[in-house]
Amino acid sequence: MRVAIDTGGTFTDCLFLRGGRVEILKIPSTPGNPAKAIANALVEIRSRTPREDWTHLDLLCGTTVGTNALLERRGGRVALVTTAGFEDVLEIGRQARPRLYDLFVERPEPLVPRERRIGMRERVGAAGNVVLKPAAGEISRTLKRVRSSRAESVAVCFLFSFLRPQHERMLARKLRAAGYSVSVSHEILPEFREFERTSTTVVNAYLAPVMSSYLEEIERDARAAVSPRVPGANGSSRAHRATARVRVMQSNGGILSARIASREPVRTILSGPAGGALGAKQLSDSGYGSVISFDMGGTSTDVSLIEGALRTTNESIVAGLPVAVPMLEIHTVGAGGGSIARFDRAGALRVGPESAGADPGPICYGRGELPTVTDAHLILGRLGGEGLLGGDFQLDERRTRDFMGRAIRGVRGVRSVEQFAQGILDVVEATMEKAIRVISVERGRDPRDYALVAFGGAGGLHACSLAKSLGIPRVLVPAFPGALSALGILRADVVKELSNSVLSAAMPVLDAQHGFKRAFERIERDGVREMRAEGFDPRQVRIDRFFDIRYIGQAFELTVPASADFLKAFHTEHERRYGYADTKRAVEIVNVRVRLTGRTPPLDWPRQRLGTPNARGALLTHRPVAFAGKFRPTPICVREKLRAGNRLRGPAIIAEYSGTTVVPPGWNARVDRLGNIVVDTHLRTVRARGVAN
Repeated sequence: MRVAIDTGGTFTDCLFLRGGRVEILKIPSTPGNPAKAIANALVEIRSRTPREDWTHLDLLCGTTVGTNALLERRGGRVALVTTAGFEDVLEIGRQARPRLYDLFVERPEPLVPRERRIGMRERVGAAGNVVLKPAAGEISRTLKRVRSSRAESVAVCFLFSFLRPQHERMLARKLRAAGYSVSVSHEILPEFREFERTSTTVVNAYLAPVMSSYLEEIERDARAAVSPRVPGANGSSRAHRATARVRVMQSNGGILSARIASREPVRTILSGPAGGALGAKQLSDSGYGSVISFDMGGTSTDVSLIEGALRTTNESIVAGLPVAVPMLEIHTVGAGGGSIARFDRAGALRVGPESAGADPGPICYGRGELPTVTDAHLILGRLGGEGLLGGDFQLDERRTRDFMGRAIRGVRGVRSVEQFAQGILDVVEATMEKAIRVISVERGRDPRDYALVAFGGAGGLHACSLAKSLGIPRVLVPAFPGALSALGILRADVVKELSNSVLSAAMPVLDAQHGFKRAFERIERDGVREMRAEGFDPRQVRIDRFFDIRYIGQAFELTVPASADFLKAFHTEHERRYGYADTKRAVEIVNVRVRLTGRTPPLDWPRQRLGTPNARGALLTHRPVAFAGKFRPTPICVREKLRAGNRLRGPAIIAEYSGTTVVPPGWNARVDRLGNIVVDTHLRTVRARGVAN
């Protein structure tokens, strides 16, 4: 049994394989204990599937637990042990200002306060030589100070330990023997830049207590779900060793075991959004070329630009804190279906970043009292009386009108609930449009050269409007749009990324490949050992080598494959990223980097035969829906009844179990052979009996 689960702020999305077919399940999230929603999902999925399918379980999870713990400051109590004299690196940071012209920027408080930052008398020089070896008494004194700090997790980060980690290893052994959860910089991020390395190690230590308890609970639930006995041929039952394996989505687009994720939770911070980008990448590979992924859920919107291979960065800022492990380039804004609308003191309408989440949820869910984006769609007729999740989740329109009417009492210029609802959508779409511009226009990309892949429970509701504003000619709404992140997780490979700083002037190609051979082989040995623990024969593991390179004198570097033409690739990438290249300027190799990939079983998506353009069989009803301030009769179609080749002329609403798609007037839609809905303004359509076809 293979089950992929993406835990969101409002719904937990699940995909599972049954008889070779992928099936979907969405259940309300449990913000107080996210693991409970996963347990509930396993119980529900098991009730729908034969017992004999549950002797072996692969559970693949995307999670926001790490991100939320950072945003809400709910991590563990951490002590930081560093080289004496460098206790304040975490607080000093860098001179770079987050917002250049903002005179009132407030930096986030360090995760470790000054009284729990401990300096230890030891020193490794810039060449990797031991300047001061820690004495036995110094180690004992450090252990005593850690105990007095009452920390439950310890981060250890010594100066230049990425060159010689012996001192970190020595202290880590003592701390682990004393029962502490220990995060060590040479294991988490063996790279130079003291501030980023310290910050990343501290974030890992901060998340370790939260993630380890969360993953332990999930592993218990997974073991409880598998069946210890299976029926025999004669109706009797025979004992069978049941197994359950839990893996977690990483921020870099690969999965890893729960055991490693508990030890290195910093690698899971963008777990859920990474699954969505991976799902969009697979759609891009199916013939649609370069795409912009647009994932709008209940709490946030994640966007990324996908051109061929997924791009990663080591320069991420999460909750105001630098995190230097590889992450997919994903931009997130606080705009989702549950984003709360309010009027500020000046009377201007604001939407988000605060969200109603799963509890209490939007007004129309029956408990919330603050207007949200979902409530606005209901008022404008885009969700209707059928409810969500195929009618299993009913919406209360009367209650929504009542509370939204209360919200606009006394607000000048707002004459009706419908006008208020349209204003909410206009504001939230402006926020999302800006996010897409950040990852496209601001990086020298023209949105008109891409297709917009819209997913998440609310993505299809806004996709065409955003595409029109940005000039994007085509919108793709995949099968299972509300669970594309879970589909990406289900298809993800096991990935391990390792790196090490070398700080060496670039040499001719042959010398570089020979000179860095030992550096690559050293980290590859560690990676192969971990991939073997994941169940992969080393011969089945793909190994890719990379250099992090920069012009000498630059502060940051670019990552290129460590191939024969790595210098040419660097100049080309530099010109693409920054608009110029200087082939005569000296180049420096900063880090060597290795990516090990273990392939998971492929998921073959069936192709349908193209049929008639006529989509009358999918028509459910007609309902007034607001477009451009006017309500017009609009056909409501059921996505599950659409077939490959069917065409629709806007306006139309396409409702399905995991989401809703709005096809505005002037836009047309068709269903391709993979079951995706392709929406643009240039399709030929057929009209029959007044029904959109």
